[in-house]
Amino acid sequence: MYVCVCQAVTERQIIAAGERGTERLADLRKELGVPGDCGRCGNCAKALLRRVAESRRSQAVPAAAFS
Repeated sequence: MYVCVCQAVTERQIIAAGERGTERLADLRKELGVPGDCGRCGNCAKALLRRVAESRRSQAVPAAAFS
C-alpha cells in the first residue's frame, strides 16, 4: 500500500527501513523522501516506524537470558 502517493513510498519500504534500524521520521525523510508536513503520510510513516521499532525491541533477547 502506498503511504505517500506524492513520493511513491510504500508501506513495505518504510517497514524495511525500520528493520534496518531507522527509527526517526527525519531519517526516513532523508532515506525515502517521505515529507512530514504536507498531508497524513508523515503521521502514518511515523506510526509504522514505531510499530517496527517496538517489534524489534520485543524480539531482542536480553543478555541475562544467556547467564
